[in-house]
Parts: sequence; structure tokens; C-alpha cells
Amino acid sequence: MQTLFQDLRYATRQLIRNLGLTITAVVSLALGIGATTAVFSVIYATLVNPYPYPAADRIVRLTVSSKANFSDGINLNGSQVKQLQQLHSVEGMLAMDYDAMNLTGHDLPENVNTISLISNGFHDLGVSPIVGRGLSPSDARDGQEPQPVVVLSYKFWQKHFFGDRAVLGQTLQLDQKNYVIVGVAAPRFTWYSADVFLPLKLMQAPSRRYIIDILLKPGATRDAANAELQPLLKQFAQTMPKQFPEHFKVQVEGLNDWVIKSIGGTLYLLFGAVGLLLAIGCGNVSILLLARGTARQHELAVRAAIGANRRRIVRQLLSESLLLAIIGALLGVALAYGILAGMQMVLPKYAFAPEVVIRINLPVLLFSIGVALGTGVLFGLWPALQLSRPQLSRMVLSGTRRVAGSVHGRRMHDVLIAGQIALTLLLLAGAGSAMEGFARLMHTPLGYDPNNIVSVGVPLHKNAFPAWAARAAYFEQLRASVAETPGVTMAAISSNATPPRNGSNLRFELLGKPSTDQQMGSINLVDSDYFPALRIPLLQGRLWSEAENQNGAHVAVINQTLARSYFPNGDAVGHSVKLPDIESRPPEVLSAPGAADAWLMIVGVVADARNDGLKNPVKPAVFIPYTLSMSEGTQILARSDVPPLTLMHAVGKQVSAVNPEQQIYNNLEDLNVWVSEEPEWQQDHLVSWIFGLFAVLGLALAAVGLYSVVSYTVAQRTNEFGIRMALGAGRGHVLRIVFSSTLVSVGGGVLCGLALTLGLNKIVAQWADGNARDPVVLLAGSLLLCLVAGIACAIPARRASRVNPMTALRCD
Repeated sequence: MQTLFQDLRYATRQLIRNLGLTITAVVSLALGIGATTAVFSVIYATLVNPYPYPAADRIVRLTVSSKANFSDGINLNGSQVKQLQQLHSVEGMLAMDYDAMNLTGHDLPENVNTISLISNGFHDLGVSPIVGRGLSPSDARDGQEPQPVVVLSYKFWQKHFFGDRAVLGQTLQLDQKNYVIVGVAAPRFTWYSADVFLPLKLMQAPSRRYIIDILLKPGATRDAANAELQPLLKQFAQTMPKQFPEHFKVQVEGLNDWVIKSIGGTLYLLFGAVGLLLAIGCGNVSILLLARGTARQHELAVRAAIGANRRRIVRQLLSESLLLAIIGALLGVALAYGILAGMQMVLPKYAFAPEVVIRINLPVLLFSIGVALGTGVLFGLWPALQLSRPQLSRMVLSGTRRVAGSVHGRRMHDVLIAGQIALTLLLLAGAGSAMEGFARLMHTPLGYDPNNIVSVGVPLHKNAFPAWAARAAYFEQLRASVAETPGVTMAAISSNATPPRNGSNLRFELLGKPSTDQQMGSINLVDSDYFPALRIPLLQGRLWSEAENQNGAHVAVINQTLARSYFPNGDAVGHSVKLPDIESRPPEVLSAPGAADAWLMIVGVVADARNDGLKNPVKPAVFIPYTLSMSEGTQILARSDVPPLTLMHAVGKQVSAVNPEQQIYNNLEDLNVWVSEEPEWQQDHLVSWIFGLFAVLGLALAAVGLYSVVSYTVAQRTNEFGIRMALGAGRGHVLRIVFSSTLVSVGGGVLCGLALTLGLNKIVAQWADGNARDPVVLLAGSLLLCLVAGIACAIPARRASRVNPMTALRCD
């Protein structure tokens, strides 16, 4: 034990004596451990274990896909839900209805997002409330009105009741009706981001349809569920054909499939990037330890000469390596928390489930620490075993050895440096590709002006304004009131048409032209002020008038893409279009009389504007008066001459002036934010930032590793340089020797990096919207790497060229 303490004290002195080496090695390990742990913690939280529900892998969403490969969820009514419950593969149904209700008692009506959940929902989801109980079957019996009870979400409980556990039995007033609080959901129970949960009255009017999730029985596969559901949904389609595509295929999807599709590949790509960073960091440590061991040959020979045995020397070198690795691991743990906090700031806001809780993943942290300790042991043990049997003659020939160096050691250094350079170039090429793609995305023409305009969501209370004329008049009254807000220059109705991902994907027919199932377009419900509010230019014809809008006139405006595709002669104005899938489901959806069967005259053509995200081509679009089909809510686009979010309280006042009980949605955002929250924008932003950061860190680590090797090489060859300069060699000659010693490793690393980049381009390009094979990206990355390598070599080379020959000759 005493000798162990002696070894640790001596190791500490050695690390302090070689402070530059110590700091470099510790930082290299800490960056690798911290970055790897943080990124995998995000992957684990969002892709591996995103939900708190014990049977999350058996909960699936009911969707159907058409022949045109469009996939969409299907809502069903109460009797249809009952039929699905009888299927062999189904254990439980998670039917629910979303509603925006009004919480009174504040300056303005406050919107509350409610989920009316089927009574078995809490039981099937399997997460117990932290206070009270969840919803139970007795809260909503068939043939009876649901009990006036409510379960609060954890966030709502904290915000409105400050976490008071005595909340049970208190009353919550929603839409002027009192509900008794019977429970508070667990913190991670955020099913469909609800504020509160109410019992669902399943057997209502056949027109009332619900969002459907299915709990499969243990052992039931998704394919088996699809096979059982297909014939039953075909029966449903016969009674409600407008809800289903003409030819469809049932395809249930897992709860987290949408996250895996949208951002899963991006996160795995980033994990590959931090894996490279960890490899570069460990390579740095190995280079430093090998170089340090080679430089200490003389010291170890002296220790052996005065009686130190091999075991003692190996233990001493290992204690130094392990101490270095332990310090790096401890710093890496602290750094992991910091990197994770930084990542959460740039992670896409709506790219994963609201139930996700991102925290440090302990198994990965332990694995990364193990890699760091393993690196310390391996590359500390290697020189220790080689140098623990020194010959006494080395003391005599130490000057010669410094001239010649160790050929094997130099080769090992060259291989490690080349590997670092190759991995760094791969990171640089990936980062360059991602940044190039993100820059291109940011300059994508939108076709509309998103500046200084905000979308104000206005939900209607359930069964409000059940008459078509009254609802149309109410929406227009709200729009006119918002337009009168001081600072608002224009207001327009955009029921479902707020870009850059807007409209309902429905079939359309053109009079006199053949129709197919795949003739789908973006159907937008707007008023005529929509186009000037978004500054979308009119190219042909006219827009409909306010009177036509209020009367539900059978008119339409199409976009340039639809006009080019179906009217190549430029004669679209005057033709007619039909939208057969527009339906009327009172009181939820009120359509103008005969809207689904009417031919709508095309009166104008407008310029294209993004309507299917930022990367997909613009879809054919039809714009019709919003009064042709009005659901229980709308959106009002408000353009202002000041930052629009500063006017939201005033806008809320204007809405409340029309109807004191009318709330607006809480999450108001301007249209620039709508653009930045698109999945492709968020994905490219995440990849470019984090990939770029890791590439810079990798470049710095590779430069430090190269600098360390060249510095140790110069120190070993001090005698040689002194002899050469004493015999007449100039400084330029010494500089050439130093640079040529690294030419092979750097050049080989660049070539290997180019080969790796070209070989892995498909993987990188799949999730980074750029081309890693772009000659500009490859050339820029290679030149940057060579420049940094040149600077890393130039500093010790300059020091070697300025050595005093007499001092060098006396150097041992």
C-alpha cells in the first residue's frame, strides 16, 4: 500500500511537471466522454424509451394509406369503436376527443386543451396518477351522461394549483360548467399534450368521430392487426365513403414511428459523429502516452540500473496513465451535463413526444468512462511493457538513440496521426455538407412573406353556432374586430391554410378532364384577404368578393402548379373544379348547401407558395371561400407594422369584445417561427450546428495530437539537429526535415479521409441535406485540415530550427 501511494504521488508530480500533456489528454478524454454520453442520452430518451406507458410498444395508431402513398389517421364513431374492440388482436381501445375549453376568472378567457378519454384509458395506459385517481368506467356508462369529473395534468396542476395535494374535491369551471377534480396525472403522463382529462361519452351522434389508438394483445403483431382491420374498415368505408380514400390499405403505426422517421436518422448520424470524436480523443491520448513513454527511455533505464524491477516500472507507468484517465473521466461526467443542456436548446421543439424526459443515461456514461480508462490502460501498458526491460547500454547509447529514435515507435505515431486526420476529415466533410444544405434551405423561396404576420387560433366551444349562416357571420365578425386592433394593418381568415405546410389533402376533379384516384391537391379554406395578407401575387383573373365569401359562392382560385399541370395553354380561368370529399357533419363541420356536388368556377390563378414543407415541391392547390366548409374553429392571420407578438394581448381583447367567453390558443407564433419549426428546418439546423461543433473539436484535437508528436520528435532529435547545424546545415534544412517527417502521416490521413467520405456519402447525405462528395466541400475540408496540420508542425519546427548547436550537443 505504501508503494502504491508513492506511485500515485510520483504520478501526480509527473502530470504537474508535464502540464501541457496532462491538460491535452484530459480535455481530449473529457470531450469524447461528454459528447458521446450527451448525444446517446438524447437518443435513448427520444427513440429507445420515450414513453412512460408500460405497454407503449403495443399501442398503435390507426392509419390508412392510399394508392398515391398518402397516409392519414382515421377517426371512428362510437359504434365503430365498439366493433373494433371485438377483434382478436385488440386488447383495448384508446378513443378520445379533443376540445378547446374556456377557463374563466382571469383578465381574458384562458384556453384549456382538454382530452375526453375513454373510461378505460388510464388503466390501459398503465400510469397511476400521483394524486387521487384516474378516469374509471363508472365515470362514463353507456346510455348516461358522463360524470362531471376531471383529472388534471401535472403541468396544469403546478401552474394553477401550485402543486397543492389538497386539490381533490375542488371545482374547476370549464365552459361555465363545474367539474370535480378527482386526480392529478403523473408528470410524464402528457397524453396528446392535454391540460385536463374528462370522461368520454362514447355513444354520441354517429357524426361524432374520435381519434383512435389501439392497444394490441401481447403477442399480436402489427401485420395481424392490419389483416383483421382491413375488411372491417372496408365495411365502414361503405357507410362513410368521404372519410376513406377510394382504394386504401390499413396500416397501424407505433406511437413513436413518426419520431423515428423524422429525426431518428439524424440522431444516429450525430451519434456516429460523436463516436468519431471519442475515437479522435482516445487517439490523442494514445499518441501522447506513447510519445511520453518513448521520451522517458533514459529515465527508465536509470531506474532499472539502480534496482527497479520490471513489475515496479510497469505499475508506475500504469498508475500515471490511469490517473490521467480518471481525471479525464471525471471532467467528462461534468461536461456531459453541460453538453446535454446545450443540445436541449437546439433540439427541435416538436420533433418528439411530449412525454420525453431527456437526462443523462447512466449505462452509456459508464461505457464511455470504461472506454477512457481502457485507453489509458492499453496505451499506458504498451510502452510500459516495451520499456520495462531496458538495457544498461541504453544509458551509454542514449545520444545515438535520440538521433535515430525508435522506428517502431515512429510508425505507430504515423498510423495514429493518419487515423486521426482521416476521421477529422470525415467529420469536416459531414459538417460542410450539413452547413451547405442548411444554407440552401434558409434561402429557399417561400412564395409568401412571413415577416410581421401571426396566426391567431380561435377555437369554438362544442356545438357553438350550429347554423351555417350564424357561424359564417361570427367568423367574419372576429376577423373584422382583429383588423381594428391598433398596429394591425390587415387581417384574413385562414381556416386551414397557414403555410408552409397547409391545406387538406383531398381529391379534386376538373370539368371536361379525366379524373383519377391520384388526382390529389391541397384544398385551402380562406377569404380573399388571405392573398394580400401573405403577399401572394395574383397572376390571372380575380379574387372573390366579400359578398361572394359570405354567401358561400361556388368559386375557386388555383395556384400556378395546378394551372401549369392541367391547363398548359394558360386558359384555367373560366374552367370548373369539384371537391367531392368536402363533407358536412353538423354541428362539427358545416358546409354550404351542395358544396360537395357543386362545380366551382375558377376565377383566378395565384403564384406558387410553399404548401408541403420546405423541401417538397409545391403541391397543386385549390383555394375556396372558407364559408364552403367551416369546422369548430378557425385561424386569423394578422399582419402588423410592429412585431406582431407584442399585440397579442390587444388582439385577445378585441376577440373578447366580440364574445366575452371566446378564448384564443395560447401558443401564438409568427409565421417566421412556423417556418423554423418545420421538421426539415429543425433537422438541418440541428445537424449543421452540432456536426459543425464536433468537427471543430475534432480538428482541434487532431491538431493538438500532431503538435504533441512533432514536439516529442523534435525533443528526441535535438542532438541530431545540433550535429547537422554544427556541420553547416541551415534552418531551412531543419524545417524541411521536421515537415517531411509528418508528410506521410498527414498525406495518408487525408487520402484515407477522402476515401471514407466518398464511401459513406450516402449515409451522410440521407440525413444531412448536402453532398459530402461536393468537390468544394472536400477541397475546403482538406485545405483546412492541411493548414491546421501545417500550423501544428510549424511551431515545433521553428523551435528546432532555432536551437543553439552547442546547447543541442550537450543535450542528453
